[in-house]
Amino acid sequence: MAAAASSSAAWKRWIRPEVYPLFAAMGTVLSICGYQLIRNITGNPEVRVTKENRAAGILENFAEGEKYKEHKLRKFVRNKSPEVMPSLNKFFSDPS
Repeated sequence: MAAAASSSAAWKRWIRPEVYPLFAAMGTVLSICGYQLIRNITGNPEVRVTKENRAAGILENFAEGEKYKEHKLRKFVRNKSPEVMPSLNKFFSDPS
C-alpha cells in the first residue's frame, strides 16, 4: 500500500501543466539524439556493425562519405541566413 501511495505522490508532483514544456523539450532532444544515433549506425561509411564489413579494413570510398556528409538538411540550410529570426533582427538593427 505504501508503494502505491508514493507512486501516486510522484505522479501528482511531476505530471502538472507547468511541467509539460519540460517534457516537450526533453522529448524533442531525445528524439534528435535517437535519430542521430540511428543515422550514424546505419548510414555512416566509417561505422561497420557486421563482422564482414569490419574485416574489410579502412576503405577509401570518398563518394559514399560525401553522400553521407551532404544530407538533405545541410542542402536546405546552405543558402539561408544564419539567423534564427531574420525579420526580428532586421527590425531592431536597421534604423529606418
